[in-house]
Amino acid sequence: MPNMETESSNTTRAEEIKLLANEAFKAHKYSQAIDLYSQAIELNSQIAVYWANRAFAHINLEEYGSAIQDASRAIEIDPKYSKGYYRRGAAYLSMGKLKEALKDFQQLKKICPNDPDAAKKLKECEKAVMKLKFEEAIAAPESERRSIADSIDFNSIEVEPQYSGARIEGDVVTLDFVKKMMGDFKNQKCLHKRYAFQIVLQIREMLGALPSLVDINIPDGKHFTVCGDVHGQAADSLSVLFFFFFFFFFFFFFFFFYLMWLQFYDLLNIFELNGLPSEDNPYLFNGDFVDRGSFSVEVILTLFAFKCMSPSAIYLSRGNHESKSMNKIYGFEGEVRSKLNETFVELFAEVFCCLPLAHVINEKVFVVHGGLFSVDGVKLSNIKAIDRFCEPPEEGLMCELLWSDPQPQPGRGPSKRGVGLSFGADVTKRFLQENNLDLVVRSHEVKDEGYEIEHDGKLITVFSAPNYCDQMGNKGAFIRFEAPNLKPNIVTFSAVLHPNVKPMAYANNFLRMFS
Repeated sequence: MPNMETESSNTTRAEEIKLLANEAFKAHKYSQAIDLYSQAIELNSQIAVYWANRAFAHINLEEYGSAIQDASRAIEIDPKYSKGYYRRGAAYLSMGKLKEALKDFQQLKKICPNDPDAAKKLKECEKAVMKLKFEEAIAAPESERRSIADSIDFNSIEVEPQYSGARIEGDVVTLDFVKKMMGDFKNQKCLHKRYAFQIVLQIREMLGALPSLVDINIPDGKHFTVCGDVHGQAADSLSVLFFFFFFFFFFFFFFFFYLMWLQFYDLLNIFELNGLPSEDNPYLFNGDFVDRGSFSVEVILTLFAFKCMSPSAIYLSRGNHESKSMNKIYGFEGEVRSKLNETFVELFAEVFCCLPLAHVINEKVFVVHGGLFSVDGVKLSNIKAIDRFCEPPEEGLMCELLWSDPQPQPGRGPSKRGVGLSFGADVTKRFLQENNLDLVVRSHEVKDEGYEIEHDGKLITVFSAPNYCDQMGNKGAFIRFEAPNLKPNIVTFSAVLHPNVKPMAYANNFLRMFS
């Protein structure tokens, strides 16, 4: 009898905790929701909905590997539980594993033959797989592919007389040009394709000459700023005082005009807070410049233009989203087609393969987008020797640099993302000791405060996209280092208003169904 009472009590308590988890999920507190669903699972692990709901929370935190595990467990408990297939299919889709996603949506349609939503998702998945097969069939072998850059002559592109936007005079990208371009972007105007080609071709040549691991030297008394993911987000920095107006009409008119004029992007908001990039105010942007947000073209052209203007004013690292597979799914490819053209899709893909994989500041601070490695003994010389001029592989040092995440427990574990790995404080400590370094700075993960200090203070995550995807409610952050001591000074900032263009506006049609 006591065992039955205990079981009944656990069942009741698990349901109560599930309801609390559901409320946390609705409030976009996904980490809290995962903790609560985990508590419910500990009390009663045979309820499929607990696992499926936790999978959904993992999906919202981009922890697709964990989502697949949880959804698979829900299916084991109840093979006819439709949401198990739905969640797992969504996670596979988010990882770009379309064929695996198709199998789950085919099963979902069998279980729910009269559900129009299931039928719609299956149809879209079938279309995506067919498109992928077609692209694979017509793709030229790697050895026969020519650089798209070789076929572009931007000088032959005519600039129409009516074009009133920013212009590059000659071959030099100037600060005046960059300021004019940013002003045009504030007003949601496009840069002429001639100048966009000029910038991207110049940056391709510049990045291609760099090593895979770049050393940065900050003189004593100078500072250096590291930013994390910006993901093409937009932000509106509005700060104006209206003293008085005689008529409501004028108040309304001028307020509306000013609001429209100050449509800044999150990237520009960082520059407002910390100053424009220059030789005296250098930056490192640590990957994931594009995707998800709907202003990725403006962000990437601004970063590239500053790099062209002054190579030592801004440094750029590759993130996991600077890749073809991610860009196809999460919006950058669609946005480039909409705002520029198909040629730019191929050109950006080439340029992303030229981005360095990591940086070291003053031989003490290692900066990388994702994290560390599945084996000990990796030296900086090994990273510098990586042949990075390719799409990221699914394993190996390059993959782990772009995809890995820290974990609280020691040792190494499977990646919650399904790519790369998780690594503990002991792994971080050994890597730093073996390479005579003091600190790892990485990005890759949204954090409530815009940053998190882990691994006994030896690892800092910095994330610079506040209110990520217009739903996470997180702050953004950047880190200022002062030489010679390089003590990290972390600056946080909140999201501000932005133009009414939703995140994922250019994402894969299928993925938008789940957003």
